[in-house]
Amino acid sequence: MAAKKKPAPTQKNKNSKAKKPRPLSAANKRKRITAALLEQTAAESWRTVTLTTISEATKLTLSEVCELFPTKQAILYAFLDDIDQQVQEGPASGNQDEPPRDRLFDVLMHRFDLLQPHKDAIINILKDMPKDPLTGLCGVPRFGKSMAAMLETAQLSSTGFSGILKTKGLALVYLNSVRVWLQDDTPDMSNTMVALDKSLRCADSLAAAVFNR
Repeated sequence: MAAKKKPAPTQKNKNSKAKKPRPLSAANKRKRITAALLEQTAAESWRTVTLTTISEATKLTLSEVCELFPTKQAILYAFLDDIDQQVQEGPASGNQDEPPRDRLFDVLMHRFDLLQPHKDAIINILKDMPKDPLTGLCGVPRFGKSMAAMLETAQLSSTGFSGILKTKGLALVYLNSVRVWLQDDTPDMSNTMVALDKSLRCADSLAAAVFNR
C-alpha cells in the first residue's frame, strides 16, 4: 500500500510556527512613552498631548501607558529624573581639586548638554505652563530636589541650613541660565556658558560677602 502523503502546510500553519514577538519590558515601554511625549510636544504643544495620543504613537494600549504613568506630568518628571541621574553618573561629577564654582559649572553644563536634543519640547512646555499651573506647582518640589542633586554631584553638601541656602541660590543661577539657553542658537551654547559663568561668579561673590563678614 502506498504511503499517504502529508498535507502541504497551510498559510495558517506556517503563521502558527512563526516566532511570536517578545513582549516589551517595562523599561522599554517607559523609553517609548517618554520619547513619544517629547516628540509630540516638540511638534505640537504641551496642552495637546494626552495619554491617548501617546498610546496611539507608541502602539501600546492606554491601559499599558496608565499602568506606568498615570498622567503626562508623571512622564515629564520621570524624564527629568533620568536627566539628573545621567548627570550624576556622567563624567562631569567634579574634581575636588577644582574650585566649587568650576565644579558647578561643569555639572550644570552637562545638564544643558543632555537637555539640548529636547530643547523644542521644553520650549513648548514652558510656553504652555501659564495655562497649566498644576504642572508648574507640582514641579517646584522636584526642581528643588534636582538642584540639591546637582550640588551633591559637584561634591557640595545640600544638607542643613547652609545646604538649603545653597540649593535656593543654585536654583536662581540655573533659572537665569535657562532663560539664556532657550534663546541660545550658538552651536556650542557659548551664550549659555557665559551666562552661567557670570551667574555663578555673582553668587560666589554674594556668598563670600554674606558668610565672611
